[in-house]
Amino acid sequence: MLKILLPVDGSDISNKAVTDFIKLLDWYRETPEIHLLNVQLPLRGDIGMFIDKENIKQYHQEEGLKALQASRDLLYQAGIACQLHILVGDPAEMIKHCAIEKQCNQIVIGPRGLGSVKGLLLGSVTNKVMQLSTIPVLLVK
Repeated sequence: MLKILLPVDGSDISNKAVTDFIKLLDWYRETPEIHLLNVQLPLRGDIGMFIDKENIKQYHQEEGLKALQASRDLLYQAGIACQLHILVGDPAEMIKHCAIEKQCNQIVIGPRGLGSVKGLLLGSVTNKVMQLSTIPVLLVK
């Protein structure tokens, strides 16, 4: 079965990419196995001196679930099951890592997300994923 990694960041642009991807599902012979991924950025500074690791892990889980919710709902409304994944680290590196770990055949990603630099043709995470990945990347916009 075809496995697709669908990284999202909770932004409107990311949710639009999911909506557009759903419209493209008839390209595939059978409905692929969807792995919905959110990558949380590590907390900055020495926050670990003040908050224990378990609370930090719980924080990342809660924020990741919030970021995944709208995309998960879109897939659910379309009758598409998905597996949820939340990782912490550099987004492009974690997308590549997850795709390899889950043995995905394709990464489907929007051209931009929550990045701070506006007006670029491709977002920095998308661009880096395309450079790092040995797995085909489909841009949907």
